[in-house]
Amino acid sequence: MRRRPGIGGLQNAAAARNDIRKNPAFRSQFHEMCANVGVDPLASNKGVQIVDICLATRPINGGIISLEELCKLLGQKRKGAREAVSQDDCLRAISKLKVLGNGFEVISLGKKKLVRSVPTELNKDHNEILELAQGQGFVTVDEVQRRLSWSSGRATDALETLLEEGLAMIDDGHKDNRRRYWFPCISSVSSYTGIDTS
Repeated sequence: MRRRPGIGGLQNAAAARNDIRKNPAFRSQFHEMCANVGVDPLASNKGVQIVDICLATRPINGGIISLEELCKLLGQKRKGAREAVSQDDCLRAISKLKVLGNGFEVISLGKKKLVRSVPTELNKDHNEILELAQGQGFVTVDEVQRRLSWSSGRATDALETLLEEGLAMIDDGHKDNRRRYWFPCISSVSSYTGIDTS
């Protein structure tokens, strides 16, 4: 089983992503990609900034961030702008990013909207686990079995897939010896250190 990196590893990965993001070569490649599909990146500065935020937060959330959190981070990035950033603004910018290929789309999870910036396909089982985890930010295999009436194998398989895709982190440090699968994609990432979205 592949283990996810600890907080130190996540901070290092975030720093590396930020270095790449600020690299002129990355910007050049992004602009070239936009030109190839007929999108003017300067016409949608919010789109470029959304890509920046998604890249900066990917080491923490696996490439899925809540629309609410994305708008909050975009608002912080655009503090000099006269207008506030609404969820509709973000949704319009994301719809323009879809032409860049797989990865940029909005998925609904109950009443919550998540923005996916990687080509990870979530099936019904994965969505049900993410919806279940919204209350506390994590689930255990026992909880998934009990609340969703699943077998141990089905619960473990779905959770391990989410772990391998980078959407979950494991926490084995509890007295009850129950492994917790945490989902940063459904909680706020702005409180994490080492994330620079400016």
